[in-house]
Amino acid sequence: MATLQFLGATGQVTGSCYLIETAHSRILLECGMFQGDARTEGANRNPFAFDPKGIDAVILSHAHLDHSGLLPRLAREGFHGPIYATPATHDLIALLLKDAAHLEERDTEWENKVRRRAGRQTIEPLYTLADVESALALREPVSYDIRHRVSADIEFRFRDAGHILGSAIVELWIKRNGSTAKLVFSGDLGNKDSFLLRDPTYVDEADIVLMESTYGDRDHRPAGDTVEEFRLALQAAAKTGGNVLIPAFAVGRTQEILYLLGRFYQAGELPQRAVFLDSPMAIAATDIYHDHMTLFNREELAELHRADAANLLAWLPVLRASRTTEESMAINQITGGAIIIAGSGMCNGGRIRHHLKYNLWRNEAHVIFVGFQARGTPGRALVDGAQKMHLMGSEIAVKARIHTLGGFSAHAGQHQLLDWIRGFSTRRPRVYLVHGEPEKAEVLRDRIRGETGLESHIPAMGERIEI
Repeated sequence: MATLQFLGATGQVTGSCYLIETAHSRILLECGMFQGDARTEGANRNPFAFDPKGIDAVILSHAHLDHSGLLPRLAREGFHGPIYATPATHDLIALLLKDAAHLEERDTEWENKVRRRAGRQTIEPLYTLADVESALALREPVSYDIRHRVSADIEFRFRDAGHILGSAIVELWIKRNGSTAKLVFSGDLGNKDSFLLRDPTYVDEADIVLMESTYGDRDHRPAGDTVEEFRLALQAAAKTGGNVLIPAFAVGRTQEILYLLGRFYQAGELPQRAVFLDSPMAIAATDIYHDHMTLFNREELAELHRADAANLLAWLPVLRASRTTEESMAINQITGGAIIIAGSGMCNGGRIRHHLKYNLWRNEAHVIFVGFQARGTPGRALVDGAQKMHLMGSEIAVKARIHTLGGFSAHAGQHQLLDWIRGFSTRRPRVYLVHGEPEKAEVLRDRIRGETGLESHIPAMGERIEI
């Protein structure tokens, strides 16, 4: 018998983790962090539902922390097998996990100061930079479209998912009871309207499919409409003299925004004459994107080559990269006329919170959200119409104009998800919907059942199924 157990991203978007057990192997698909409010993130300290020492390998679909963020803790608690990822993911997780460890150590130090003053017991960080280094030493890059053997009864292959650089759909062949079953994990499927990356790969056969459902209840706006809305928002801000704040995820979204701003600039349609990329991690991620430009869409790659742009930073000459704290603080002396791109994308950390403090109360300012905002995050509160916000010890009135540009999503919308699941034409798989808030997953489940007749389920946390 072979089984799969759902240990994360069930009934919510984050915390991706799935345990596959066979007669000879125990592997993890993903080892991600739970992200959101304090209660949700508290689950990251819960004991693993398995013995890390007994895990033979981890197969990682992509670098985002909700898929990779607990790998250092896994290594600290005894895991020593390979972590398989595409070459681009191999590079990106080093950047993301080191940053996560830095934030974890800093926040724990601050929390312990409060605890000591109150006479309370101190806590340990979730993991440290040393734990990250232990996990990174276990990486083994595997390129797209190569079938790779994990053990005597498990093989896998990565296919391009088009979500972020290096993101993968995972095909797994699992031997059991004298036969072979095929399991396909979508990972995070990309939006076909992506401005830099290729479309997700279609797979035609599986016995079991784990599919994300982040936007299972709706489609994104067409790319052309989103680009036009982005252009108009920048023009409106230029007329009133306000700053434009873009809370951007360092990996993926930032690079697409830089590409589009460069297109506006090259066409003479960018009214702002200063663009600040205020995120050392986003700057480093952009360098990694440059190193793997062969993964870009052919059209966009050709456009960059025609402009003789060595990288995305050169593509936008008015861009200024702010690496130091002093450079970041200096931006807040600018009261209008600049575009400020800073992390984090959900406004729950990073330098964007400082820029919000200095701009959110200004009527002439604009905040443009270009990515998913999880429940419990400050970004979600702003999208939902919050009138006030607590930032850096102050209560700030929300006077800025808030824009939500859903067409920039790196996730497939509802119809794209349905098109992808229809691609399984050789066999009729059982479908399990993960990575979605309950109401969104339920809508997609009903659409899949009604339009394809496929058996579709929403698994519960801890549920175990036979493969």
